[in-house]
Amino acid sequence: MFERENAEMLARAAAKLEEGFAELPEFAANMSGAERIGEVLSLTAERLQNNYPYFHPLYAGQMLKPPHPVARLAYALAMHINPNNHALDGGRATSAMEKEVVREIAAMFGWQSCLGHLCGGGTMANLEALWVAGHLRRGKTILASEQAHYTHKRISGVLQMHCEAVVCDALGRMDLNALQQRLEQGDVGTVVATLGTTATGSVDPLPEILRLREKYGFRVHADAAYGGYFALVNNVDAAAAQAFARIAEVDSIVIDPHKHGLQPYGCGCVLFRDPAVGRLYKHDSPYTYFSSTELHLGEISLECSRPGAAAAALWATQKLLPLVKDGEFARALSRSRDAALALYRRAQQSKHFVTAFAPQLDIVIFAQRAASATESSALARRIFDAAARHDLHLAIAELPAKFWSETHGAMRLDRETITCLRSVLMKPEHLDWVDRIWERLEVAAAEVLHGAAQAR
Repeated sequence: MFERENAEMLARAAAKLEEGFAELPEFAANMSGAERIGEVLSLTAERLQNNYPYFHPLYAGQMLKPPHPVARLAYALAMHINPNNHALDGGRATSAMEKEVVREIAAMFGWQSCLGHLCGGGTMANLEALWVAGHLRRGKTILASEQAHYTHKRISGVLQMHCEAVVCDALGRMDLNALQQRLEQGDVGTVVATLGTTATGSVDPLPEILRLREKYGFRVHADAAYGGYFALVNNVDAAAAQAFARIAEVDSIVIDPHKHGLQPYGCGCVLFRDPAVGRLYKHDSPYTYFSSTELHLGEISLECSRPGAAAAALWATQKLLPLVKDGEFARALSRSRDAALALYRRAQQSKHFVTAFAPQLDIVIFAQRAASATESSALARRIFDAAARHDLHLAIAELPAKFWSETHGAMRLDRETITCLRSVLMKPEHLDWVDRIWERLEVAAAEVLHGAAQAR
């Protein structure tokens, strides 16, 4: 799991890197505390044991996916230099790598000519997209689904822009009738289409949003931070496939390589269809850009210092696993989708749980079967705790009760939301572990229900 043998590959790669600087005169590095590094690393390892087993298939809770070994190794290798991709002076090789990987990500969405760069994550990437939208649609309102990530409303506040939530339908997607009603009131500059909500993986109906753009003239920003890589797979449902097929028509896209892209944290990406938006970033610096007349990434980014190691890690990963349909990367992602469908079917057939809608990507939500939504919510939290005692780690979500409007059966929906269990099956290994995951979940549910019956 921790690939101890990879340390040898890293040592060989570090030696190869060192060859590129062999002509420099030798010097002795002045490292404070060098004699205690091993001791401190051992203490660090002990402290890091206080974590959930994010790397293991029995962790199926939040959006936590282990970086690929090649990403970890390339990141560690680049840290021997610690490049800064703000300017070519600070990251010559890694700036070139960043431009390559951004072109490859853009090509995945059908863009051959665009403007984009890596950044610290989806929050920063969405901030830049909305910042550009605000410049191009000054004073206009931003609309996003009520199931869109909370970052849009928060970012809009930072940018002093007005953001409104559009209600979602019973499938967790932006409600088109509500959207059109709001558009008819006017003053809308940007609509955020979420292609993979973080709660349920729901995909907003992008083709219909694009048709509304023809009439109302707003910008469309695709927040594909979570779901973007599913554009490569062939086993998403028809509605999601139609959305990904039209993503090239939006104005800006955000994707997070540190989610399904197998990268360490600190790696997001923002893309703009029109390269001319780069003019909005224009600034002067008295010292940063004297060494080259080429475009520096800092000239098209709101962030300044950014880790070149993140670009190196992503470059190595995309060299090993190219972003092509039906390729090795896409096939692994398809397994996550298959795992979600398999878990969903088990939940459908269970006497303990009641499902909402079928997953569009790789996130499954299910509520405890009970007399009322209130009772179901209380039991869900107890089952969550019981599952953890069996080393099965899920997540808890507070979601609209209308998601269960077609499936709740005899359960009385006595509140607007239901506390439910949520499982994110991001790892390709999850497909092989669905049976064992479900067995532990059923045991946990039986224990809780038995205890509840005895309490009565």
